[in-house]
Amino acid sequence: MDANAGIAIRTENLAKTYRSGQSEVTVFRHLELLVGDGESVAVIGESGAGKSTLLHLLGGLDRPTEGTVYFGSKGISHLSDAELSEFRNREIGFVWQSHSLLPEFTALENVMMPLLIRGMSRKKAAPLAEKKLQEVGLDQRTTHRAGELSGGEQQRVAVARALVTSPSVLLADEPTGNLDYRTGEGVVSLLENLHRAHRLTSVIVTHNLAFARRCDRVLLLERGRLEPFHESMHAAETQAVPQTGTNGSTYV
Repeated sequence: MDANAGIAIRTENLAKTYRSGQSEVTVFRHLELLVGDGESVAVIGESGAGKSTLLHLLGGLDRPTEGTVYFGSKGISHLSDAELSEFRNREIGFVWQSHSLLPEFTALENVMMPLLIRGMSRKKAAPLAEKKLQEVGLDQRTTHRAGELSGGEQQRVAVARALVTSPSVLLADEPTGNLDYRTGEGVVSLLENLHRAHRLTSVIVTHNLAFARRCDRVLLLERGRLEPFHESMHAAETQAVPQTGTNGSTYV
């Protein structure tokens, strides 16, 4: 029996160190994470704790100093740049705090972009993009350029773009960070509904604890360690009590 059956994402002995001048800055080491197939996991913590770094490693946008990221049984950390690019395009949808839409293109053209990069024709890509825009409630805005859309609408376009390739995993980094509370609440509800409807595995970095609580599990990244977040143990999300395992590893 496969020991990793039912596990969508797994990290093994993950470490990331940056060089700053003559010194090295270690973001984390010996980081172990398991995310179940179909699970939604929120990662919280202070700015600078390494949340975005972790998300970039999980998404194959950066490479770990040590260790490996696995999607199922496939280790992605040692793939070539070309192989990683193809893997990301087919398996992972990204949503960022900044929507990063191309301002000269329409909403439809922005959502089509990952499919065009894959090599799909515009004729085939357009109806798929239209369907995703309809799913996020923007079927009446397909021909509007990015600058003609509100902040919430732009983020919905970004969500549609992330899902147009039918990925198995959604990675989101502060998806409501640039939005007011009411607009952000709408985006949160949208992500929840899409997570269930498409049976996604989702990892979401957020400072919004109310948003985080709506995920299946909340983890706190602090001082290079990733721990389960327990309301009773923390007066605030930044007050974790570190606990060290016998080998220095963090297992979640």
